[in-house]
Order: sequence, then C-alpha cells, then structure tokens
Amino acid sequence: MARKGSHLVVQHLEAAHSRVLEHYKQVLREFLKGRHGIYALYKRTRLYYVGLASNLRSRLRHHLKDRHAGLWDRFSLYITSTHDHLRELEALALRIAAPKGNKSRTKFARSQNLKKYFRRRIAESQRLELDELFSISEEATPPPKAGPRSELQSLVTRKLPIRMDFKGKRYRASIKADGTIRFKGRRFTSPSVAAYKASGSGHAMNGWFLWKYERAPGEWVYLDKLRRRSGR
Repeated sequence: MARKGSHLVVQHLEAAHSRVLEHYKQVLREFLKGRHGIYALYKRTRLYYVGLASNLRSRLRHHLKDRHAGLWDRFSLYITSTHDHLRELEALALRIAAPKGNKSRTKFARSQNLKKYFRRRIAESQRLELDELFSISEEATPPPKAGPRSELQSLVTRKLPIRMDFKGKRYRASIKADGTIRFKGRRFTSPSVAAYKASGSGHAMNGWFLWKYERAPGEWVYLDKLRRRSGR
C-alpha cells in the first residue's frame, strides 16, 4: 500500500451534476468538509472554469449563486494530499485549457521560460544548416578581418585548451585569443560548427554543451558555463 501523503491527488470525482451540490448536502459534507484541491466547472462537456480551494464543498456551493451561476451544470474535483502546489496546478490547468470563465491567468512561481534558449539554439542550428547547404567554409588562416566575429572572442584572453567526448571518442582542440577554435589545423568561429566538423556526426550539434574547458585543475566544465559567467 502506498504511504499516506505520497501522492498529490488522493481522491477525485468527475462529471458530477450540479444538482448534487443542492440536493445531497450531507453526502458532500461527509466527503468534502475541510478538504482542499482543484476543481473544474463544465457546461455539458465543455470546460468553463478551473479553480483551487482550501474548502471544496464551500467553494463549489458558492459558485451556484456567484457570477458563474447558470453558466455551468457539471463539475469535477480533485482532492489533494497537500495544498503546497495548488497554485501551480491551477496555473498549469489555466495555461493549457484557457477556460472561458477564468478572467486571470495565474503565473508559475519559479518556472524558467525556455523561449529565449530555444530561439538561440534554433538560430545556431539554422546557421549550421546554411553553412552545410551552401558549403560556407569556416576555415581561415588567419580569420579575415571582415569575417564573422566569434562569440568566444570576448570570453577568452589567452589560448584555452578544450576537449569533447562524443560516442566514446575524445577530441581535443583549443580556443585562440581571437576567439576562434583550432582543431587539426582548421579554425572555426562557432563551437557548434567545430563540434560538427570534428565529430563527423552528420547532424546539427550544440558545441556549447559538448566542448569543455578546464575551469580548475581537473575540473572540466561545458563552454556554456564560460558564456553564463559573462552574463550572456
């Protein structure tokens, strides 16, 4: 048997008619008095409203006469073992379903928005794909002054050895003071292109999370740590 409190949702009731709230008060009191959780109101089968409550019985009965009265006829409820994450559960339901009856959209407390990261990664992949499609060479000895500027140029001030482990094989390269990556006599302005060329994988790669540098003796960390340290 599962330990008490080991699950978030401990009991639930779905698609009950609103008449239950009016005609079976004693039954409701038996199961719901003082219970907390998430509930949903429906107009037939269409979701109308989502909410949370520290007292489900009281809140549901209140909706029979507040601004939602007459706009719903069925309800579902989910009794939880704790109220610690009710606000996040409500926010999740509102963002996914966007019920008509909810005026506000509750925000997540500490969730990180990945849109910026995805945009950056997709842009890196697209640049790599264009390079391959049109055979744009990343080699330069030395890099032309008018050529693309490496993002690493502002992050390093001296030669920095780096390494990459991929499919059981270790690749070694170095970042020059001008920000270019040197691998087997070739120079690259992008960690992702350097990883792609070195490994011969045949698909786009994120070099910031493949190449590592030695931040401290014996401590090898991803290049992305170098970028984050600079506040980028």
